[in-house]
Amino acid sequence: MRVAIYFTPPAGAELTRRAGEWLGRSAFDGEATREPEIALDALTSEPARYGFHATMKAPFRLAEAADLEELDARLAAFCASRDPVTIANLKVAQLGPFFAFVPETAPPALGELEEAVVRAFEPLRAALTEEEYQRRHPERLSEKERENLKTWGYPHVFDAFRFHMTLTGPVAPERQDEARERIAEHFGNLDGQPLTIDQLAIFLEPERGAPFRVHSLHRFRPQG
Repeated sequence: MRVAIYFTPPAGAELTRRAGEWLGRSAFDGEATREPEIALDALTSEPARYGFHATMKAPFRLAEAADLEELDARLAAFCASRDPVTIANLKVAQLGPFFAFVPETAPPALGELEEAVVRAFEPLRAALTEEEYQRRHPERLSEKERENLKTWGYPHVFDAFRFHMTLTGPVAPERQDEARERIAEHFGNLDGQPLTIDQLAIFLEPERGAPFRVHSLHRFRPQG
């Protein structure tokens, strides 16, 4: 079993609904959200397994002395102490061969939140095995990213963090225009809307390679 701490909008949000239809499954109930479509499934099979999310602490095995109940309680307390963070403009962008929703301008509070999550829950993470380390292809990483991987279990933390909500796997160059058009058609006016980060979720992978499911959601403290 692995767990991850992700942001995802509420199950009933329009962005969540359309993203689920795009990916073909909902991480909230694990159910299919549309009929299979070979061309679209080829684009979305990788992110569909993880569900629509933004990574705050990447998937990890729990340390021997920790359990899911403790993680749940600690995340509930953490979220109850945090203020929401608003992204003024969430837009579709191409990140190398991938497409994702990203902030047009990331507020400093977003990076501060990610760092706080990574540090707060590090004591509950089991150290990477050599197999897990090699699965991240350390030879492709920068020296700093390899250092992050060894220390924090994930290369893209702190200065290397970039908030993104993945929509596709790698898209071949000859298909990128088509993918861009399909994304624009599907998400329409949601491209460019604000997004408030006001909850975090525990996503659960029951066994390696299985689809991730939302285990629990914890709201930030109310405003006003």
